[in-house]
Amino acid sequence: MKLFAFYCRDGEHGEVFREHSHDALLKHFAEHGKHFAVAGPLAKGDKIVGSLLIIKARDEAEARSRLEAIPYFEVGVWHSIRADEFQPLFGDWAPLFDAEESVEP
Repeated sequence: MKLFAFYCRDGEHGEVFREHSHDALLKHFAEHGKHFAVAGPLAKGDKIVGSLLIIKARDEAEARSRLEAIPYFEVGVWHSIRADEFQPLFGDWAPLFDAEESVEP
């Protein structure tokens, strides 16, 4: 299992779209949370400007399909998404993640 970091920046109406789909987002994470190492908003001061999601998957295509199933993606909260494989080396997360760990689809 690998980790993929998705850096998602909100579009012009991101705040409105977030409000309307927040409950669906929480339900999605409750059902599919095992596929996420971490997920949460990015902020500048008091304003939410995007999201950072680190998704567990076998490859980037699988990680991207998991991202595309998130309600915020479906309603168009984000106007840009950057994805890279994340390889924890040091810190609180590094010893917790086992690359051999299996997560069922």
